[in-house]
Amino acid sequence: MRLVTRVQPLMRDFSPTPKEMAASLWRHRSLISVLIQREVIGRYRGSMLGILWSFFNPVFMLVIYTFVFSVVFKARWNAGSDSKTEFALVLFAGLIIFNLFSECINRAPGLVTANANYVKKVVFPLEILPWVSLGSALFHFVISLGVWLLAYAVLFGVPHATVLLMPLVLLPLVLLIMGLSWILASLSVYLRDVAQFILMVTTVLMFLTPIFYPVSALPENYRHFLLLNPLTPAVEMTRDILFWGKLPDLAMLALYGAATLLLACLGFAWFQKTRKGFADVL
Repeated sequence: MRLVTRVQPLMRDFSPTPKEMAASLWRHRSLISVLIQREVIGRYRGSMLGILWSFFNPVFMLVIYTFVFSVVFKARWNAGSDSKTEFALVLFAGLIIFNLFSECINRAPGLVTANANYVKKVVFPLEILPWVSLGSALFHFVISLGVWLLAYAVLFGVPHATVLLMPLVLLPLVLLIMGLSWILASLSVYLRDVAQFILMVTTVLMFLTPIFYPVSALPENYRHFLLLNPLTPAVEMTRDILFWGKLPDLAMLALYGAATLLLACLGFAWFQKTRKGFADVL
């Protein structure tokens, strides 16, 4: 009788519905918060500067980009611009978005396999692991964004009011990350090559995303291919609200949001449907 009591929870169904996706996040919000704090602090444990490294790293990178592109290459984002630092700030704004995406996606294949002990615990909600990874990445995103705003204030003056729209632009990207993270976390349990493949994909994606160049730099015949990149809308809209002070394209934002919401729901459903076999494989 005791054996039956233990086996029954392992065979229970996990709801794959969008309602459960939101409910799980709310229900386990305290646990997610604790795990995010532990991960952020644990990353810098043992170092002399500790969590201050999360501030110094983006500062150092911004200084390097500014020097290389404005002094060495004398690059300009716009042909008629005389600003020596414009290219660095525009580039860094795109990299902030890409770094958030790549940090989560590169870690996604190992979320379940690296936490095999959680798989054995029926009471642990495995579906929150991508939220924890995202929360840690968002912490570094906020620090990098703060560094960007500080640099803009020093070099150009008060940032545009459109900066306040950043959460609106960020939401579809979050849904995109979560959908892909649930799919990759589950798939890598059964196919261990996924992690190596994703590292290669994100490297290629960095150069296929308009980070180092504007979309207008491509011939018109090729621009629509670049727009198929799911990171392109996020990068372009982020630059618009941060540097150019423009409102995001609402039609593009709505379409982007709908597509990424659908992907998040499909990713969550896939994770919930396949998680029953995790214990057998691991």
